[in-house]
Amino acid sequence: MRLIAVGRMKDRVEHDLFQRYAARLTPRLDLVEIAEGRGAAVEIKRREAQGLLSALPERAFAVALDEGGRTHDSMAFARLVERWMGLARPLCFVIGGAEGLDGSVLARADDTLSLGPMTWPHMLVRGLLAEQLYRARAIASGHPYHRAGRP
Repeated sequence: MRLIAVGRMKDRVEHDLFQRYAARLTPRLDLVEIAEGRGAAVEIKRREAQGLLSALPERAFAVALDEGGRTHDSMAFARLVERWMGLARPLCFVIGGAEGLDGSVLARADDTLSLGPMTWPHMLVRGLLAEQLYRARAIASGHPYHRAGRP
């Protein structure tokens, strides 16, 4: 699996959060960082889109993280991740920068995913996604990490 994201993680806390879960994942979650764009918002998104799209392998199944994407509970997400992994295509997640994703990236995406209706800093989304992928893989393998239900 691959995570293609705009910007370089400079904050140690954000980096450590991402690494905590990415290191536990099987298959491994590799991070590819794309330079942040400069200029007006439209130009930033266009430049970042070029970098994101060029980092996608040709046959990749691309999942764009976007506020307009679909939301899932943990069990449904686990089933979805298993389905995506069974496609025999490289599975790639794409996270835009502070301005969001350009329409060209959303058009290329095979699916879209939202982590909920709240807005999250794009650097923090990396750690949240890595944890949710770890949780999904734990659910699929029957590992007790995920505790479903409430008391």
